[in-house]
Amino acid sequence: MPESRSSRPGNGARPDDDAHDGFSRRTFFKVAAAGGALAAANPLALASCGPSGGGTNVSHAFPHSELEGLTIGELQVGLQSGRWSSHDLTQAYLDRIQAIDSSGPTLKSVIEINPDALDIADGLDRERKNGNVRGPLHGIPIMVKDNIDSGDRMMTAAGSYALAGPPAPKDAFMLARLRQAGAVLLGKTNLSEWANFRGYQSSSGWSGRGGQCHNPYVLDRTPCGSSSGSGAAVAASLCAAAVGTETDGSVVCPSSVNSVVGIKPTLGVVSRSGIVPIAHSQDTAGPMARTVTDAAIMLTAMAGLDPNDPAAASARGHIQTDYSSFLDKGALQGARLGLVRHRLMGYSPETDKLAEAAVSALKDAGATVIDDLALPHYGEYGRDEGTVLDFEFKHDLNAYLATRPNAPIHSLADAIQFNKDHAEEELRWFGQEIFIRAEATDGLQDPKYREALERSKRLSGPEGIDALMNQHRLDALIAPTKCPPWVIDLVDGDHSFGGAAGPAAVAGYPHITVPMGYTFGLPVGFSFFGHAWSEPTLLKLAYAFEQATLKRQEPIYQVTVPMT
Repeated sequence: MPESRSSRPGNGARPDDDAHDGFSRRTFFKVAAAGGALAAANPLALASCGPSGGGTNVSHAFPHSELEGLTIGELQVGLQSGRWSSHDLTQAYLDRIQAIDSSGPTLKSVIEINPDALDIADGLDRERKNGNVRGPLHGIPIMVKDNIDSGDRMMTAAGSYALAGPPAPKDAFMLARLRQAGAVLLGKTNLSEWANFRGYQSSSGWSGRGGQCHNPYVLDRTPCGSSSGSGAAVAASLCAAAVGTETDGSVVCPSSVNSVVGIKPTLGVVSRSGIVPIAHSQDTAGPMARTVTDAAIMLTAMAGLDPNDPAAASARGHIQTDYSSFLDKGALQGARLGLVRHRLMGYSPETDKLAEAAVSALKDAGATVIDDLALPHYGEYGRDEGTVLDFEFKHDLNAYLATRPNAPIHSLADAIQFNKDHAEEELRWFGQEIFIRAEATDGLQDPKYREALERSKRLSGPEGIDALMNQHRLDALIAPTKCPPWVIDLVDGDHSFGGAAGPAAVAGYPHITVPMGYTFGLPVGFSFFGHAWSEPTLLKLAYAFEQATLKRQEPIYQVTVPMT
């Protein structure tokens, strides 16, 4: 979930789809090395249909290129008209995964295919035939990150061999809501192992189970982490949309560098029950999609009050029944936006150039931009955030593992020992210093933890984001989301610099990123963030910006950035 703290490549093979039946600790390395057969059957021919509302459609020699950039709404029109069935769509995405993710560019964005995906699609097709359509996600294939529990035949392992084995006993609350909405769970996406919270010198997008994920725009560049697979899979149209998770940057960074829309909601809007945690004071899941509309549709299905999530109490009365109802092309007219130039710009001339063009577009659409702002106390709570994450990780992980009695490990201490015992597979590229640091903490009653939590929340939220917005009567704060994607480096780790994720992440406030352009073919996103529970306002603004600029293009799978 922290955007750049995790991993390195191993063999990267997917476990067999049926490997969970009698799956043992003794055999899981053998199974993983063998790779997995996709749950594919006969090729199908979708009717030729290009995107009517997406970005530039680039033709590739990959199957079903007509899916590239199609929105959930466009897919739904095809389902309603009978042009294709959910079975057809599911098979088409499986074909693309085989051609793009498992071979060809070999993105390694998908860590495991759901062996029941086609059967689920068939059931939803029968429902549609009988006149029962659950909503806009009915029959739409999606994926979720490998740290989200699914009560089926797939693993939930956070990318680590230490958790590889028996599946979770039930769906995460949020995933259950997506299934109830009619989504087809196509598979699990790769991630930075343990959500980028294991060791120093990590390479974002690497996990022991999945290997190194790649950026579909330029293959030797990072997909960022920790929701790397979700970002890359959505960008490459391997699914209609996906779910990521974030503690600090792990939805918005991979969304930015993979040129998709990502929403990190206010803490409590989306349940965390059944998700491998880092820290309950910052963790949340969020949708990742190719358009703001699709992300809003996903958020509507995901959001809901979970009695088993303590954060739900504060969310009561703030969760909306339909986030897509707030989308308004004219929302920038009269809007007041604050450009946080100090510390959130100036780290990359190319990023700044794109951001200046984005600001001009906002002004042209009628927004008033208050320029040259600085967030109060920015940079003063980084150490406190680290303390909070260390303490909460040990507490929260041990509590989560208690819900997985059949898991191979039962505590953070077990995970540390497992990695030592399987160092070649897990510790080849980087260590587990963060694990060891967290294990040394001694509980959430420690005054050091409690003081760090209070101070970081206060300085980032009420005395940071809220204070600046109230002072200038702003609807939202804006800034470039992140630097362009850097070269993957398995030896020295990430070379990340700059970004806007931290303040909203620490405060637990919402943050939306939208594609704003490309530099040397490398994607960069633009951020809107603000007060707690301001998702409706941010969605309005993000949608209006998207429609005014329409910057997103389909990936072209360059091997590297041309030097001439």
